[in-house]
This record gives sequence, C-alpha cells and structure tokens, in this order.
Amino acid sequence: MKQMRWIGWGIAVGIPLAFLVFFFAFPVGAMLARGLYGATEAVGNGTDAGSARIVENSLFTGLCTLLTDGYTWQIIWQTVWMALAGTLLSVFFGIPGAYALYRLDFPGKKLIRGIIAMPFVLPTVVVGIAFSAVFRGPLAFLRLENSVWAVVLAMLFFNFSVIVRMVGNMWQGLDERMSQAARTLGASPLRAFITVTLPQLAPAVAAGAGVVFLYCSTAYGIVTTLGNPGYGTLETEIYRQTAIFFNLDQAAMLSVLQFLIVAISLLVSSRLTVHTETALKIKARSYHRVYRADWWAFGLTLSMVAFILLPLVTLLIRSLQADGKWSIRNYLLLSEPGAGFAGGTSVWEAVEHSVKIAGDATLITFFIGVPLALVLSRRVRGAWAQAQQLLDAFVLLPLGVSTVTVGFGFLIAFSGSAIGDSPLLVPLAQAVVALPLFIRLLVPSLRAIDPRMREAARTLGATPWQVLRTIDLPYLLRGLGLALGFAFAISLGEFGATSFLANPDYLTLPVVIVKLLSRPGADNYGMALAGAMILAFGTGLIMVVAELVGAQGSEESRAR
Repeated sequence: MKQMRWIGWGIAVGIPLAFLVFFFAFPVGAMLARGLYGATEAVGNGTDAGSARIVENSLFTGLCTLLTDGYTWQIIWQTVWMALAGTLLSVFFGIPGAYALYRLDFPGKKLIRGIIAMPFVLPTVVVGIAFSAVFRGPLAFLRLENSVWAVVLAMLFFNFSVIVRMVGNMWQGLDERMSQAARTLGASPLRAFITVTLPQLAPAVAAGAGVVFLYCSTAYGIVTTLGNPGYGTLETEIYRQTAIFFNLDQAAMLSVLQFLIVAISLLVSSRLTVHTETALKIKARSYHRVYRADWWAFGLTLSMVAFILLPLVTLLIRSLQADGKWSIRNYLLLSEPGAGFAGGTSVWEAVEHSVKIAGDATLITFFIGVPLALVLSRRVRGAWAQAQQLLDAFVLLPLGVSTVTVGFGFLIAFSGSAIGDSPLLVPLAQAVVALPLFIRLLVPSLRAIDPRMREAARTLGATPWQVLRTIDLPYLLRGLGLALGFAFAISLGEFGATSFLANPDYLTLPVVIVKLLSRPGADNYGMALAGAMILAFGTGLIMVVAELVGAQGSEESRAR
C-alpha cells in the first residue's frame, strides 16, 4: 500500500515537472544559449588567435558587443523609464485608492472594487485598442496618440488595482491608535501619515511597486498597439529582429538582457513580498465613514474609476460608429475573408481559432496543474518541505519570464521539429503562461482541508485513491471553476508568445486585431475596434462566470 502511494505521488510530481522542464526551462535555456553562442560566433569569426579565450568569455563578450551599440541603450532606457513611470503613477494613485477602498465605508464600495479589478483580466491588445480610441476621440486634443505617455497611462490603467489590493490588504489591518496618538500630540494629518502610517505600509508599497515594475517592463501588447513604430522596448525589438529582420542572434542577445532585467525585478519583488506576508500577520479590520478630511482620497479614487471606465465605454461607442454615424458596419465586416483586411483570416474565423486554442491550452493546464496543486497543497516537514518550496518556486518561474521570451524560446527550441509543426505548439506555450496562476488559485482551496481528515480516513482503511476521491475531490471542485476560468481567459487574450508562434493560416483574435491596426483604412480600424470589443466581452463574461463559481465554492466551503 505504501509503495503504491509513493509511486502515485512520484507520477504526480514527475509528469508536471517533466512538462515544465521540456516546455519552459528548455526553450528559455535554448534562447539564452542561442544568444550567447550567436554573439560568440559573430566575434570569433573575425580572428583565429585567442578563439578559446573568446569561447570562455562568451557571455561577457556577447553582452559587451551588444552594449557598445547606442541603439541598444536607447531601447533599454526606453524600457526602464517607461516601466518606472508606470510604477510611480500606479503607486501615486494606488495609495489613496487603497485608503478609500480599504479604510472607508461608503455605499457602492464593492462595485468600485470590482470595476478597478477589471483591467487586470483584460487582454493587453484590448486595452491598447481602447486607449487608441480614447486618444483619437474624446481626448484627441491632448495629442497623445502613438506617444510614450499613451503607453504609460495604459500601464497605470492595468496596474492601479495591483497597488490598491496589496497596500489595501495591509492598511485595513493596521491599528489606528498610533496615528491618532500622533494627531493628539499636534501632528497634522499629512505628517501623521508620513511619519507613522507610511513606514508601516512600506513593505506592501515596495512589494507592490516591484510587481508593477515587472509587469510594466514586460508589457508588449499595449506597446505594440499604442506606441510609435519609431521607438520601442526590449520586447518589441525582440519581435522586430525576429519577425521582420530574421536576425535571431541579435534577438536572442536582447532576450538575454531582458531576462537579466526581469530576473532582478523578480528577485527584488520576491524578497519584498516575503516581508509583506510577514507584516500582514496583524489583523483587526476597522472602517469609518467618509469625513471631510477623506474627500481628497475619495475623490481621487472616483476619478480613477472614471479613468478606467472611459477607454472601455469609448471602445464600445466607437465600435458602433462608421463614417461618423451610428452603425453596425464594423461588426458586419468581421466576416470578410481578409482581402485588404487581415491578410487571409477574418475576425470571426480568428474568434473560432482563439476559442479552440484556448480550450486546448486550458485542458493541458488542467492535466498538468491538478497533480501539481495536490502535491503543493500537502503539509510536509523537514527535507520534504524544502523540496516542496523549491518545486513551488520553479512552478512560479513563468510568471517572472516575459511571454515574448517564452514564445521566442519555443521558436528556437522547436523550429523544424515535430512539435514545431504541431497544432499544439501555441496551446503548449499558452499553458506555460497560464499554469502559475492556475496553481495559485487552486492550492488555497486544497490547503483548507484539515490533515486530520485524511489521517482518519487512512486509519479506517481507505486507500490513497479513496482519500483523494472522498476528501480532496470536493474541495478541488470548488476551486477548479475559478482556476479554469482564469486559465481560459488568459489563453484567449494571450498575445506575446502567440505572435511568434501562430500559423499565418490559423491566427488568433489578438494577433488579427494587431494586424488590422497595422493596415491603413477606416474599415480596418473599425474592424479592430469591433474585434477588441468582442474579445473584451468574451473575457469579461468568462471572468464573471468564474468569479460566481468561485464565490459559490467559497460559500460552500465555509458552510462545510
């Protein structure tokens, strides 16, 4: 019996681990190796003397060669400063938002929390199209279309809720008596906040800023749809070198640079998040109604709600207009075969492709993620606990690697192979992207199980399979709906990896939308708006259903 249990857990760990090694570590490693080898070859071909030394110093030589190019520094600077600007704006507006939504009590607070969470699940292409419609429509007078500030504002749109949630979760548990004592001793509200409250919130603010910088530095869809073709970031330059100039060596070396930036961001974010989780162990929640001194935070939060709704409402309105009149022409054009439009794939065909590919990716995520969640949710001790932590960190690695890097790695590792020619290539890449979030949503449900229930079942003679079926399975099913919904929504809107790997005759909706934007003509732009609206509606509907299923499962768990 014990031997069978060990075999079962070995399979539960071995198959998902082999999947991650082969479809994540191997492609990313192949990309890095291509960058280092390509740089070494480029330097070594010019001389025979000292070739062994060049090979030994391939990393140093390759990076130095790339970094002597002024254009490389321009791309790096563009990537870093835009990410910093997006992070600073998110923190600046997110802290008042966290105070208003997690310390104040007012009607409609839950609705506002839901609205500000919407951007986080929207595909980047949809957000790019929505902001493009805003800067061509109601805010055209600002002349922000195709500018870096349009991209930065879209980054704020995406990441405002990250700061609000991470800071707000800590703020609602802080003891107000220290701040009140400072006020009693004569400190102004601002001074009490800066000297008492802000230092207590610092771990959450720093951790949130680290996460936001990571997301901003790897933004691809919004830069592609909103940015000026004359400039770009590391992500867009990697795509340009690959898809336009076919310079895989240059693209691979740029990927190495991006990987270093992302790795540093992930390391800093992980360390700060640990400190945040430690600080979050305070927990008495307190709320108060909106006083006169709170109106600045309340008003700023309402302005951010308007900022979030404006692009989405504008996208809907503009998609229902043609030649300055109300019309459904843009939606009627979506069945066009592509001549003069999307280059062979209509939007409705792309919708069908996207649903099928996302469905395949979700199935792969399910079969790989469920065994992993069962393993990671078990409470173990000693060396097994350390091994479990290492496995958990490895599973989360795709969160810290750009989707463009994943797609480029697949292109290098599997090009010309049976996998590279398989229709499962794109679903496999999307499953790698969706797997970490799937695991993160499923594990808490399984960890809610009291280990004594399993021990009691085994004592009564239950086999390992019976324990899984009667105890784990009910809890698993309660969290599975939400996890599958997120996996499907992420796959449906995934653009970074898919843009590298999609078959020209089997394009997905996000890729077709970007192609429509790149072509001149009012019809192409109108079709892009309509396609983005369909993608936004589909993703939003999936998330609403998933949230309802998840909420129902949580209620059942509490009742149990």
